[in-house]
Amino acid sequence: MRSLHLGRPCLALLLAAGLTTLVTPAGVAHAATVPATGTPITVTSTQQLAPGVTYGSFEVTTPRGVTVGYLLTADLRKNQVSLDLLHPDAVAQRKVVSAMTNEQGAIAGVNGDFFNNSETHAGVTPTYSSSGPEIADGEELKFAVPTAQRFGPALAPGTSTRDVFGVGVNGRARVDTLSLDGEVRSGKDTIALSGLNQYALPVDGVGLFTAGWGTASRTRSTCGTDTSRSDPCSTHTYEVTVRDGVVTAVSQTPGAGAIPAGTQVLVGREGGADALDDLAVGDRVQVHEKLTSAGNPKLTFAVGGAPILRDGAPLAGLDTKTAAVRSAAGVSPDGRTVYLVALAGRAPASTGFTIAELADLMRSLGADAAVNLDGGGSSTVAVREPGQAVATARNSPSDGTERMVANGIGIFVGRH
Repeated sequence: MRSLHLGRPCLALLLAAGLTTLVTPAGVAHAATVPATGTPITVTSTQQLAPGVTYGSFEVTTPRGVTVGYLLTADLRKNQVSLDLLHPDAVAQRKVVSAMTNEQGAIAGVNGDFFNNSETHAGVTPTYSSSGPEIADGEELKFAVPTAQRFGPALAPGTSTRDVFGVGVNGRARVDTLSLDGEVRSGKDTIALSGLNQYALPVDGVGLFTAGWGTASRTRSTCGTDTSRSDPCSTHTYEVTVRDGVVTAVSQTPGAGAIPAGTQVLVGREGGADALDDLAVGDRVQVHEKLTSAGNPKLTFAVGGAPILRDGAPLAGLDTKTAAVRSAAGVSPDGRTVYLVALAGRAPASTGFTIAELADLMRSLGADAAVNLDGGGSSTVAVREPGQAVATARNSPSDGTERMVANGIGIFVGRH
């Protein structure tokens, strides 16, 4: 094996700037020492999918054995390269990554956020919607559930379900935090909104559901609490249906089924239910909502993710013990180069990473900020190589076949 012992800047350049210098003949690999851990990354294959977009595989030796990973890089300085959300037809729905990649015309993609894929509440079915916010092509699809209601491993201190990986209107990627600004106005009364198309509302909250939610029951949004996902569903709820600015129906319980275009459904629990109970059929109301980012400029794409790397340093409190198959998204300091990683899902290449090791990997690839995405059987990388008609999954997902997921990150060429 021919080894290249590279510092982090050299490794980042080779992996992000086309990878053409590292296209490897059969049986030849290249090793690059990771400064943070001393563990070598061995680049085993590389390929240019399009100008500014590359795909490759690598190996990392951990104390538990060798882990195989797959890396997509996207150079957003190329005016034909962009990122956007891969998503099904509705928020409360799921689909495999390769299908979303092909249907939306992406050249490659990875899975996205953790999602509501199981339930402990009797009679309540999973909504399959993501825990964090979603913005697709500038359209705000959903907001974040209370942090205690998310699925997935523990978050680093100081982070929450409102954190996202996204791209601004300036074409630069970043890790940011979103807030929901929204209200319901009726006469002189104003009710604050605390949810948008999400499977869990905060206690005493009011959530807005639109046609984008889909057909799933809205009951799950009133289950659990701000401190426990498994707490019972609230028995104090209220639902108001608004059509063209007029209340058309009210109910003591959340409903289900498709929401027609132009119709808004408000669901309240506890104090939020009391506030909605003041509305009656025939009342005129105005509902306004928008997602606001902590940073600038406005995001045109966003997907929920758990921050693991900030300003080039792993966050404090990351798990150092539990190794698993994982996915991640990272961005270079200038916001122009994106790194999407998914680990192989099946033995013997499934020793996995701890979250702390994942942060070290993203830093070593050249990322300045990064998030942990859903892992395990959800970890998927789908690629359409030059000359191929469709994208296919490449990392042998640990379920044996692709798992249906809530969303993903797609790399597009020539879309905008």
